[in-house]
Amino acid sequence: MTDVQPAVDGWEVLQQASELARRGQPFALATVVWRQGPSSGQQGSRAIITGSGEFHGWIGGACAEPVVIREAQQVIAAGTPRLLLLGTSEQFGAAVPEGMTVVPISCQSEGALEVYIEPVLPTPHLVVVGRSPMAHTLADLARALGWRTDLIDGTDFSAADADERSMVVVATQGHGDEEAVEEAVAARPAYLGLVGSSRRGASVLGYLADRGVPASQLEAVRVPAGLDLGPTSHREIAVAILAELVQLRASGALAAAVPAHPAVAARSAGSGSSAASVGSAASVASVASVASVASVASVAAGSSASSADSVQRAEAVDPVCGMTVVAGPSAHPLEHEGVSYYFCCAGCRRKFENDPAAYVKDESRC
Repeated sequence: MTDVQPAVDGWEVLQQASELARRGQPFALATVVWRQGPSSGQQGSRAIITGSGEFHGWIGGACAEPVVIREAQQVIAAGTPRLLLLGTSEQFGAAVPEGMTVVPISCQSEGALEVYIEPVLPTPHLVVVGRSPMAHTLADLARALGWRTDLIDGTDFSAADADERSMVVVATQGHGDEEAVEEAVAARPAYLGLVGSSRRGASVLGYLADRGVPASQLEAVRVPAGLDLGPTSHREIAVAILAELVQLRASGALAAAVPAHPAVAARSAGSGSSAASVGSAASVASVASVASVASVASVAAGSSASSADSVQRAEAVDPVCGMTVVAGPSAHPLEHEGVSYYFCCAGCRRKFENDPAAYVKDESRC
């Protein structure tokens, strides 16, 4: 049999990846790095998978695609790359290198694939409001970390300058604090800090509360912004603020851009098979036109993505071969005795139709 060539050119996939990265949308890039024929996947075949499970590109057909989607969602949630071996356990035996994740699949072609999945996560976005020396120092430090950083005068700042992924530090320091914080609160950023004393912060927040700003939004404002490093100079306050931002991001305490399906988050948290030794969590060397990308450790905690990203993909287990498939029209659905079953391919569906009792019995023992 002649191998099927990829339906989507790999370079086209990279162009799509570049566009997603430009828009700040997290996704995973999956690349076939090895194959054992017969398999429709080819070395170098690539695909993009979003947090909601949207799939663009080509990896290797109906057997591999559902597995890659599931694993990619976990990679996005964990922010850690993963190297997969897709095939039957008999094909690999004890020869699997450390750090790889073996995912048994049972395809009629009896092919096998090795797929590298890496997360591509948004570059942190910091908005510093104010023009003091401390504000300039904070902006310079953040840029040194590779963060996308905007330094904006208080009078020029509006809610449109930030979004739910942004970190906003209001450092107007007595020059329009109330107006700047009110605009920042409206953007609902992942982090909002006000540079000033606790007394000054109470005054600003009290004023905004009197203006009708909801208490739930004002409670998110951190005053004073930054870690307590003791007596510090004006410019050293910038170090304290940056240290707090780094700490919050590393701990996953900041709200994030992509919500993970609860089942995905649970599997990701409990999995001990992620390939931490494979490479950097934010490595995007194969995406030639994508800008620098940094890890967002809190990806699994967020809830502010677009409605498309909140779609939950129901999964089912093929009772014949044991593969996990997306429960939908493309999974060859069949109803038997009031129960809907889904299959990886038409062949598994036919086997079930010919002798359903055998497979229903096997499934009940699982």
